[in-house]
Amino acid sequence: MTREQKLEKLQSKRQKCIVYTRVMGYHRPVESFNIGKIGEHKQRKQFVE
Repeated sequence: MTREQKLEKLQSKRQKCIVYTRVMGYHRPVESFNIGKIGEHKQRKQFVE
């Protein structure tokens, strides 16, 4: 079975993941950002404390 076939088979079990980020002291879902803010979010560097 190819990778694509496996993904198709499991498609019905998948669940949407909502990503939140901290903006000006509170948390907001990234999907509610405008197009410019989404681009800015993609350019951010992740770090581990």
